[in-house]
Amino acid sequence: MIDQILEYNKTFVDRKDYEKFITDKYPDKKLAVLSCMDTRLTELLPAALGLKNGDAKIIKNAGGLVISPFDSAMRSLIVAIYELGVEEVMVVAHSHCGACHMSFAHFHEEMVARGVTDDTLDTIRRCGIDLDAWLEGFKDTPTSVRKTVDTIKNHPLVPRDIVVRGFIIDSETGELEEITDGHEE
Repeated sequence: MIDQILEYNKTFVDRKDYEKFITDKYPDKKLAVLSCMDTRLTELLPAALGLKNGDAKIIKNAGGLVISPFDSAMRSLIVAIYELGVEEVMVVAHSHCGACHMSFAHFHEEMVARGVTDDTLDTIRRCGIDLDAWLEGFKDTPTSVRKTVDTIKNHPLVPRDIVVRGFIIDSETGELEEITDGHEE
């Protein structure tokens, strides 16, 4: 597959198909979107939000989560705010997310089947990594969105004037539902 992509890329560059995507590193809408890496959202998310190339910083990971105040998603948001002029953050989870109900127990079985040994896992744990927490998903999407929004809003490095709001996008229709502090709207 990668070789096919490289072949396509050569043609893409030779035809100058990139020209319609030229922009700079600063998001025109001063917006960052933290969302899930789900393939259903690759084109649906920007289309449903009315975003075009250059409008926003889109940060994706499994579940669209900030799992700790100093993880890579939070680091990317901090860079987006201080280096790239982001003033608003949308946390956009989605319906039928694979990260819902995932657990280390499931991954453990898969890892062992693919050659990762329990000795390796024990070594990782001795280094201070809690694999159960690190690979844990979430049970309830609205609660997960609220937790991520709260972590961002209350992060000691996030200025108080940054707007942070949470949403769930329907994976099929693209409809957004805003998730507020105490209840769903």
